[in-house]
Amino acid sequence: MALQLYKQSADIFVPDGSDAETALSRTTDLCIAAHQDDIEIMAFSPAVKCFGRRDLWFTGVVVSDGAGSPRTGIYADYTDQQMKRVRAAEQRTAASIGGYSAQLQLGYTSAEIKDKDDRRTVEDISAIITACAPRVVYTHNLADKHDTHVSVALRVIEALRGLDRSRRPEKVYALEVWRGLDWLCDDDKVCFDTSDRPNLAAALLGVYDSQISGGKRYDSAALGRRLANATFFASHDTDDYQSLSYGMDITGLMDSGTDCAWYVERYIERFRDEIINRIRRYAK
Repeated sequence: MALQLYKQSADIFVPDGSDAETALSRTTDLCIAAHQDDIEIMAFSPAVKCFGRRDLWFTGVVVSDGAGSPRTGIYADYTDQQMKRVRAAEQRTAASIGGYSAQLQLGYTSAEIKDKDDRRTVEDISAIITACAPRVVYTHNLADKHDTHVSVALRVIEALRGLDRSRRPEKVYALEVWRGLDWLCDDDKVCFDTSDRPNLAAALLGVYDSQISGGKRYDSAALGRRLANATFFASHDTDDYQSLSYGMDITGLMDSGTDCAWYVERYIERFRDEIINRIRRYAK
């Protein structure tokens, strides 16, 4: 049965020309993000893991319409409608370069995503997860400082909780964009190797001219963060990775009895305890 989404403007793009049902059903790794370029910033590791494979397939979902993007230079006078078209085209190009199984863009405004009483985003995400039946789902981390990012993560969690247990993924990871996860205690970090194919990493990020030329070097910043993560991960060992991104395991949040704020608070408390205990060990 064809996937039904609420917005008429919703876009399903399959880079290799397969039908949408096939592209979704072969998905093993599914990333659900707020904005165009978030996928390429936070989920390069699973994307490159699937690149060129026929047993692993990466699918991306962008929930927002991209209308609220800052714009300067040649984009300075673009209307919201024009900006939405530019950003949608950039996301499609990234999906083609990255060899994604499918790329979905749902077309919601940030206000709609943040409205916790608007069920449409949850139901769309639930329908997509059901159609894909992925092994792993990736989304934003709940400690991110962007309201829309956190709201998307919460909608993903709500969708997962509404699924029958047999239809849920094996793992759910929350990744870094508008706040890094370097602060997590090392035992709590999920390390995603982003060392492979640095040319592909640069190409995927470089697609987003509308954002980069607008004064935000997301391409340089994302690559720099990955390099910094790899170097500063271990203070007394040589580097195991050349490039590294961090995630938080939120698989346990599929249990509806677990409060999301409390779940993240545990990580914060462990981080606090680690700092305080280290100071107390060596202070006079």
